[in-house]
Amino acid sequence: MSIRRWIAAAAAVTTTALALLIGPVFAHHASAPFYNPEDRVEFEGTVTRWVFRNPHAFLFLDVTGDNGEITEWQVELGAPVSIRRVGWSPDTLEIGQRVKVTGQRSRAEGSYGVCCVRMTKPDGSPVIEGGRVEEPAAPR
Repeated sequence: MSIRRWIAAAAAVTTTALALLIGPVFAHHASAPFYNPEDRVEFEGTVTRWVFRNPHAFLFLDVTGDNGEITEWQVELGAPVSIRRVGWSPDTLEIGQRVKVTGQRSRAEGSYGVCCVRMTKPDGSPVIEGGRVEEPAAPR
């Protein structure tokens, strides 16, 4: 086999391997298939569980509805390594702490999930001082 064929075969294998590895990375980070950006919800609840592990951290809140019934909401956050960079840690929120959440509702029928959130204390102050808070941009 000539050197040109070896180089061509190596290039083909490398290109195929990269395509197989990179494709799922881009697909994984899209939230639109799972959460509806047009359906934003806001609620206040009490922290019951705080799962700080890969691939995403999750916060579970008990939320009391208008009828007095308690529903558990699941808040999907970013990867622990990413949210650590802006100041989050497993000690940021304590069980029993109240927080206010605004985010995109889950598309799964009958579920109580939310992502892409803005989270504050009930008085509107940030959960983390200096942490990045993004407001939805107003249409122009």
